[in-house]
Amino acid sequence: MTIINRVIWIVLDSVGMGPMPDSSLFGDKNPNTLGHIAESIPGFKLPVMQSLGLGNIDGMTGYEPAEHPVGSYARMAEHSAGKDTTIGHWEMAGLYMPKPFPVYPNGFSREILDEFERRIGRGTLGNKPASGTQIIAELGDEHVATGKPIIYTSADSVFQIAAHEEVIPLDELYRMCQIAREILTGDNAVARVIARPFVGKSGAYVRTANRRDFSLKPPRPTVLDHLKNAGYNVAGVGKIEDIFCGQGITFAVHNESNSDGMHHTEECMERFETGLIFTNLVDFDMKYGHRRDVTGYGNALIEFDRWLGSFLPKMKDSDALFITADHGCDPTHEGTDHTREYVPLLIYGKGIEPAVNYGTRKTFADAGQTIASIFRVDPVEDGVNLFA
Repeated sequence: MTIINRVIWIVLDSVGMGPMPDSSLFGDKNPNTLGHIAESIPGFKLPVMQSLGLGNIDGMTGYEPAEHPVGSYARMAEHSAGKDTTIGHWEMAGLYMPKPFPVYPNGFSREILDEFERRIGRGTLGNKPASGTQIIAELGDEHVATGKPIIYTSADSVFQIAAHEEVIPLDELYRMCQIAREILTGDNAVARVIARPFVGKSGAYVRTANRRDFSLKPPRPTVLDHLKNAGYNVAGVGKIEDIFCGQGITFAVHNESNSDGMHHTEECMERFETGLIFTNLVDFDMKYGHRRDVTGYGNALIEFDRWLGSFLPKMKDSDALFITADHGCDPTHEGTDHTREYVPLLIYGKGIEPAVNYGTRKTFADAGQTIASIFRVDPVEDGVNLFA
């Protein structure tokens, strides 16, 4: 195999590919993000990803298999107990998490909110599971009038704080999130505290790109730590820095959109000739999956596929590309939650043997273990090296 000096690892946030055997235990009935999008949109195709082997993956529905795929491919099962962003990314980077993060279907306890309000010096609004766009439409006027931040959660393990940027400046909102992060420990250690700033006038509030996630720190080293400790560049594009709480990251840049993330990925390739460029493209999940927007989701996949077609020729012979996902968020499914699904894995590069079907993997960590082997750094705690 040709020596690989650089890996570009792209996570298509929430682009799952069908139910796992235990999906029903997570409240999901036959979810299939990629398959149901193809089924819902006549003539839907992703020709570049299909040329890599998307349609050849075990169990893939809705996509024609390539006769001679130029990439290798697999279907990966989630080993950890969850279907959220944090657990999904931590697992692909090598960590098995047997215990799910806490969720709050009835809102947060009075004990948590009393301590939070005492430390921020003001009351709060909301405290319930809600869609982010719906809750600012519902409580935005009261927030502007009172200055009280809007607290809400979802089916995920999140404590979200929404505030108008002209009412609570970003620095103050981020400070509030840090306070919440300090409070939410132990049995209440939510995966993420999220700043959700918005702007606009009554009846027309819109969220801004100044979101910031305050995540738990990974409890043990990941492949990112091993790479950084070995002296490699580890560039986090999008919310990668937030998901890993900065651990194992040597350079970070945040995105305003998927297209912004694709542009930042190319910029990182110009800046770093070796090491890992780790990108998360969140629009699939945030803008379309949770909002159950099938057409928007499909258009975002087409946009990525077209970009990928222009990106592949820019890769060097010593580059490898990994494309995968962290969970599902089937836009045809009931509710607004993530969905527990298998995820695709596509691997491409001049030094990668094409048309190899790695079958169905037992854990997302196989991706991280394979990347650790490419750079000859310490192995991660879970997963199997696909190239062994």
